[in-house]
Amino acid sequence: MFPGLTLTYWLTLHGLVTLMAVLIYVITAHVLQQRRHPTAAIAWVLFMLLVPYVALPTFLTFGSRKQARPRGQPMRLAPAALSPEDERAWAVQTALAMGQSAPAEFTDLHVHADGAEALQAVWQLIAEAQHSIELCTFIIGRDAVGHALIDRLCAKARAGVRVRLMIDGLGRLMTASPSMQALISAGGTVTRFVPPLHSPLKGRSNLRDHRKMLIADADHAMQRLWCGGRNLATEYFEGEPGLPAWHDLSFDLRGAVVQQAVALFEHDWAFANGRRLDTVRDDEPVDIQPGRGAQLIASGPDQFDDTLHALLLTAAYRARSRIALSTPYFVPDSALLMALCMAARRGVVVDLLLPARSNHRLSDLARRRALRALAAAGGRIWLVPHMLHAKLIVVDELLALAGSANLDSRSLFLNYELMMAFHEPGVVERFAEWFETERASAQRSLPEQPGLLGDMAEGLVLWLGFQL
Repeated sequence: MFPGLTLTYWLTLHGLVTLMAVLIYVITAHVLQQRRHPTAAIAWVLFMLLVPYVALPTFLTFGSRKQARPRGQPMRLAPAALSPEDERAWAVQTALAMGQSAPAEFTDLHVHADGAEALQAVWQLIAEAQHSIELCTFIIGRDAVGHALIDRLCAKARAGVRVRLMIDGLGRLMTASPSMQALISAGGTVTRFVPPLHSPLKGRSNLRDHRKMLIADADHAMQRLWCGGRNLATEYFEGEPGLPAWHDLSFDLRGAVVQQAVALFEHDWAFANGRRLDTVRDDEPVDIQPGRGAQLIASGPDQFDDTLHALLLTAAYRARSRIALSTPYFVPDSALLMALCMAARRGVVVDLLLPARSNHRLSDLARRRALRALAAAGGRIWLVPHMLHAKLIVVDELLALAGSANLDSRSLFLNYELMMAFHEPGVVERFAEWFETERASAQRSLPEQPGLLGDMAEGLVLWLGFQL
C-alpha cells in the first residue's frame, strides 16, 4: 500500500502506539487518582495491548469514573461529640468521615404507600410552590404522567415561579421524553446532564446522573423535598391496562435537611452547565446526638470516596441483628457480597427482596452467582411476583437508607446517586414496616446450581457488563 515502508517500520509504529496507549492509561489513572478493581485494571491494560487503536479512544471516552479534584481538599472529620463507644454513632461517623453533611432535623415525613400516593405528592408539591421548583430526574416518560408534569411546570413558570429541570442526557434518549420546548417558552430552564454526544472533557458518557429529587421553594421556610427511586413515567405511578404499576419507594419531607438536597442540586446544575461549584466544607466539630435527624448521602463521580459502597460495607460489619435490603438489581462487587455473607454467617438476619423477574434480563442472569453465595451463607432471598423498583437498606433499628441507588456495580461505582440516611429509631421502624409489607407477597427462593453452559453465561455477563 505504501511503497518503501517495511514490515519493521509498521511493527515499530504499532509498538509505539501501544506503548503510548498504556502510558496514557497509567498517567491518567495516577493523576486523577482513579481506583479500580484489579480485574478491571487488568482488562483495560490487556485491551490496550491487543487493540490500542480501539482501546485508547474508548478509554478516553468511558474510562474515568471519578471527576478530577483539587489536591488537599479538606474532609470533614468525625465530630468530637460522638463517642466511638456509642453503638449508634457508627453510621454518622462513617458518613462524616467521607465528607457528607451532618444530620439535620426534618419534619412532616411521608413514606408513600403506593404509586398513586407518590404521584399525588408530586402534584401537591408543584401546586404549592410559591418561589421555585428544582427537579432532577433520570427519565421523564412520553406518557400521561410525563405530559401532565410538563403542563404543570409550564403553568407554574408562567405564574412567575422559577422552574429548573435537569434530566440525564442518556436517560432522555433511553425513553422518549416529551418535548421540553413548551416549558422553555413558558420561562422555565431545562438542561441535560452530560448529553451522550459531547466533549469528554465535559463529563464521561458512561457516568450517568441517576439522582431523583423535586424541591419546592428552596431557601424558604416552607421548603419541601420529594425523593426516592421513582422516575417520572407512568409505570412508576399508575401503570397501564394490562401492565400494573411498578412497586417503588419514595417519600417527601420538610425541614433543615432539605438544604442538603438544595446544595447538591446546585452543584449538579453548575456541572451540567459547564461551571464548577466547589463544596464548602466545615471541619469544626459538630454537636450531634446519635439517633436524631437525617442526612443526604451523595454517591458518585463527584465524591472522593465510593460513599454508599463504604457505608454499606460498614453497615454489614456493624449490624447486630438484621439487615433488610430491597433492590431491583443485585450485582454487588466481591467486597460487599463477602460483607453480607459474613454478616449472615455470624447470625445477622439478612433479608434480600427482589423482583422474580426485573425489567433487565441481563441483570437477572448476572445476579445468580451472588444470590447463591448469599443463600449458602444463610441469607434469605425473597422474590416478589411484580416488578419491584424500590431501593431500601435497613440496618437494625439504627439506620434506614432510601433513595435512588441500586445494589449493583453501576450504581455503587459509576452513577451519580442520592440516598437519604434516617437515624431516628421510630422512622427506621417505619421503613422496616414498609419492607415487611412488600415482603408479604414474596416467596422465599433457594437458588440452584447452574449447568456448565449456564455458569459460563453468568460469568460472561459479569465480565462484559459489570467490570468496567
